[in-house]
Amino acid sequence: RFSLLPLLFLTIGLCQPTFSKASSEIQPQEPMPHSSNRLAASQSPYLLQHADNPVNWYPWGDEAFEAARTQNKPVLISIGYSTCHWCHVMNRESFSNTDTATYLNEHFICIKVDREERPDVDRVYMKFVQQLTGSGGWPLNVWLTPDRKPIYGGTYFPPQSQAGSGRPSFPDILSRIHDIWTSDQDNLLAQTDRLFEKLNHPSPSNSSPNSTLDNSIPVSYTHLRAHETREDL
Repeated sequence: RFSLLPLLFLTIGLCQPTFSKASSEIQPQEPMPHSSNRLAASQSPYLLQHADNPVNWYPWGDEAFEAARTQNKPVLISIGYSTCHWCHVMNRESFSNTDTATYLNEHFICIKVDREERPDVDRVYMKFVQQLTGSGGWPLNVWLTPDRKPIYGGTYFPPQSQAGSGRPSFPDILSRIHDIWTSDQDNLLAQTDRLFEKLNHPSPSNSSPNSTLDNSIPVSYTHLRAHETREDL
């Protein structure tokens, strides 16, 4: 059913997708009051901006990935910084939307990262997105397996598809990844492992103190082309 590499399937297939009814019905709405999430104890100004989101955010750490393994869910890692314009836009449009948050909380483990606190994390996944899409920027949104290997990623996703833009909506991306994870997970994981091995070729000449991410993800991707990252779309 999913004969293409999942990343290509997501990138190409979303041009003419068939999505679940639930995802297409998510509509923009005003933020609603709710309790703080796990980011409330953070010292990061950026993470604190998301502490009142209805999304059940985790900070970067083993707790989040253990939850992903235990619950058998993919991980969404969303990276930004406090003065990032498009980070604020996506926060207002998607992460403060209760319908979107409910879908995220049910089907994903969600992690917020301040790139100014964890440039090593940002560096790893930015390189992946640059290789996948040809560009990068913030917010940086990447979906991972519970063992921290990237599945798919991008920057800003709008709350609704925009005709002629070629940019899928955030709910559409969530629905497609969830569908593949639940219906063809073994194949997805196998192909993700093969992609990971293809992209990742660490060598002694380019090792550094940041050459691994919590001893899990090597930073050196020798197949990456040099792309200038963009803060604005």
